[in-house]
Amino acid sequence: MMMQQAPPVNRDIDLRGEQPGRLVFDRGGLVLAEYVYEPQDAQLESPRPYLSPLRTLGGEVVSLFRPHDHVWHKGIAWSLPVVGDENFWGGPTFVRDEGYVQLANNGTQQHLGFRETSGGSQARVRENLDWITEAGVRLFSEEREFSCEIIDDRSWVLVFTTTMRNETDATISMGSPTTRGRDNAGYGGLFWRGPRSFTGGALHAPGGSGGEELRGTREPWMGFSGQHDGSGAWSTIVMVDDPANHGSPPQWFARTELFASLCPAPFFSTEVPVAPGENLRLRYAAVIADGNSDHDDAAQLAAAGLAALTSFPPQRKVAP
Repeated sequence: MMMQQAPPVNRDIDLRGEQPGRLVFDRGGLVLAEYVYEPQDAQLESPRPYLSPLRTLGGEVVSLFRPHDHVWHKGIAWSLPVVGDENFWGGPTFVRDEGYVQLANNGTQQHLGFRETSGGSQARVRENLDWITEAGVRLFSEEREFSCEIIDDRSWVLVFTTTMRNETDATISMGSPTTRGRDNAGYGGLFWRGPRSFTGGALHAPGGSGGEELRGTREPWMGFSGQHDGSGAWSTIVMVDDPANHGSPPQWFARTELFASLCPAPFFSTEVPVAPGENLRLRYAAVIADGNSDHDDAAQLAAAGLAALTSFPPQRKVAP
């Protein structure tokens, strides 16, 4: 008797525009991700583009939008709390010897236009943005590129690239609350906030699986497995650092106890100066998968993320 072959995996992703200011990544009627490039957020929340909701191939939502404890957390977003003295993260700023203070420094990442939006087996977006302070000063221009690609019947990968150019006549240092005096709070970068039900989930890294004790460790990748309310299903997200990034492997800002989050933080404990006219380029992959992962499975997902990163031409490492 001849064995029936499994049907081929549908790898096509349709990319379409929706209003207001939103791109939708659709795979066979299932929206995997929505990219909101013209958010209608209050200035306090440092308005910036974000990806939310995010779904697994099985339809489970693996992101959280505007949680009441941190309304500036939005799915996956490129968010930086210390850009010189400006805040492009949202909310209050950590001030040495004072703690968190609400300042008039919540900047905006302003969408200027798309250079490319294309669907297919690798749906891709290329975008231009400006980084504008609350006072109206343009600090950086940014070229952003990201793509969505199906890996197999349980996982897909997001590859995110940013190139930021200092458009001022002064050096601007990128940092974090830790570089300004708060211990082990080095958040800032490509930040993912997970569903409420993921609280208490498991972190995975090359050295093993665990919890909050992994925050601040240096690893080339880190993953998070959590369980959904309602369906009771499990999902896993694994984020991978490009080995060519400045400071690679990064320290990770990862939480499991208060909320679920992952962030490869390139400026966790050391500020990185960007000189006038200099570019800072960083790249990451995020693999989103159905199912609960142990360490070995998370490592395989990380390998798939690294393969997606290395399928692009290597980047130039920017000196600090």
